[in-house]
Amino acid sequence: MKTLGLLGGMSWESTAIYYRLLNKIVRERLGGLHSAKLLMWSFDFAEIAERQHHGDWDGAGALLTDAARKLEAGGAEGLLLCTNTMHKLADPVQASVSIPLIHIADATAAAIRQAGLQRPALLATRFTMEQDFYKGRLADKYGLSPVVPDEAGRDMVHRVIYEELCQGVVSEASKAAYVAEANRLRREEAADSLIMGCTEITMLIGQGDFDIPVFDTTRIHAEAAVEFALG
Repeated sequence: MKTLGLLGGMSWESTAIYYRLLNKIVRERLGGLHSAKLLMWSFDFAEIAERQHHGDWDGAGALLTDAARKLEAGGAEGLLLCTNTMHKLADPVQASVSIPLIHIADATAAAIRQAGLQRPALLATRFTMEQDFYKGRLADKYGLSPVVPDEAGRDMVHRVIYEELCQGVVSEASKAAYVAEANRLRREEAADSLIMGCTEITMLIGQGDFDIPVFDTTRIHAEAAVEFALG
């Protein structure tokens, strides 16, 4: 089994989900007392979030690349960014190390295409919904046509992530708002599926809330990482 290096803490709520899933999937595959071989770098998320919201992506990138090099030096053989949003910096992180970075959007796109779907609704941070590093990769590399909420919807989805979910707060009102927004995108934008494009969103909604396919990017990413580790 290869050792996976996790760039986590963005937020720690989401990294805890990654840690549990990676170990659970390894146990399902190998049985018994098996668990994943992991190294983790866990950031103080306040330092990352401040750079995100001030547009200091170079500063955030410097932190991530330094941590990636340390994970590689510590023995990591593959790398995971345990966050959708920070895949904005996937290319410079990959360039900073010689081990492969397992890209969350690639794994997610493969799952959507395998299901024969084309037009997923994307709920995520404002950065992921508005910038091209994620949507553009889905469209240009995989021929998908993701749709996102309008400005008011993006504000709501983003606020819930940072002000509630990243701080461990799960609200029934916010869940209802997310479900309503996803249903609106299905009705008005012909979305045929839903991407939960932020790990913390899995704390709030899931497949049981919808009658269209829901793609949990965290589980998909974790499964791809375990395939790499065991392959």
